[in-house]
Amino acid sequence: MRVIALFGDIHSNIQALEACLEDAEAHGVTRYVFLGDFVGYGGDPGKVMAKIEAMVSDGAVAVKGNHDDMASDFDREMNETAASAANWTRHQLSKEQQKFLDSLPMVIEDEDRLYVHADASAPEKWRYVTDCASAQLSLEGTQSRIVVCGHVHQPAIYGLASDGSISRFVPADEAKVPLLSSRRWHVVLPSVGQPRDGNPLAGYGLYDTTSRQLEFRRLPYDIDGAAASIRAAGLPGRLADRLHVGR
Repeated sequence: MRVIALFGDIHSNIQALEACLEDAEAHGVTRYVFLGDFVGYGGDPGKVMAKIEAMVSDGAVAVKGNHDDMASDFDREMNETAASAANWTRHQLSKEQQKFLDSLPMVIEDEDRLYVHADASAPEKWRYVTDCASAQLSLEGTQSRIVVCGHVHQPAIYGLASDGSISRFVPADEAKVPLLSSRRWHVVLPSVGQPRDGNPLAGYGLYDTTSRQLEFRRLPYDIDGAAASIRAAGLPGRLADRLHVGR
C-alpha cells in the first residue's frame, strides 16, 4: 500500500501545516506532495519554508504557486492585501529560500497523476478551476488520468466520462472516494492554511494508490496562534480574522 499526502495553499500558516503533517504521519503516508502557495498572507513564512525545504530534501515533491512566484518576482501585479503580505514576506525569507521558491517546477508528473498549483492547461496563467468547464479545460492540457491542484481554497472533485460528460461534487470530509479507472479526474484540494469554503479547519488530501481512493481530511489547529502571528507581523487584520470563519 502506498499512501500519498497532498497539501495545497499553506500560506505561511505553520500551525495548520504541523497539524496536517502530524495527521498524515499517523495514517502511514509514504509520499508527501506540496502543491504550492507555501507563503503569503500568514505570519510564519520562514518556519513554513524551513519545513518544506527539509521535507523536499528528504524526498517530498513540490510545485510553485502564484504566491511563491510573488515572493521572488518583485514586478508581479497583485491586489492591495496580497501586495502588503507579499512585500512583508519577501523581507522574511532568506535569499536561499527565495531561490528555492524560484526554482520550483510548475508541474510534476508521477505515474498517472499530474500535480500543479492551478490549471494544468496553462499553469503559468494561474487560472482557477471552479466549475466543470474550467476542470475540463485543465484536463485537456494533459494526458494524465488524474490532475491534482490547489489555488481555489474550496475542495471539489470533477469526473470526466469517456463520452465527454463531466460532473462535479464535494465529498463529505473523510469520505473515501474511488477514482475509478473508467474516468479521468480533476481534484481541487482544500487549503491547509487558509480555507475559504466556510469551514475554518485545516485541510489536505490522502490518496491510496492501491485502492485508488481519495479522502479529504479536515483538522482543528491553533487558529488563535496563527491569527496572533499575523497581527504581530503588522499584516492586515482581516487576514487574521478570516481564519476563524474559513472565508
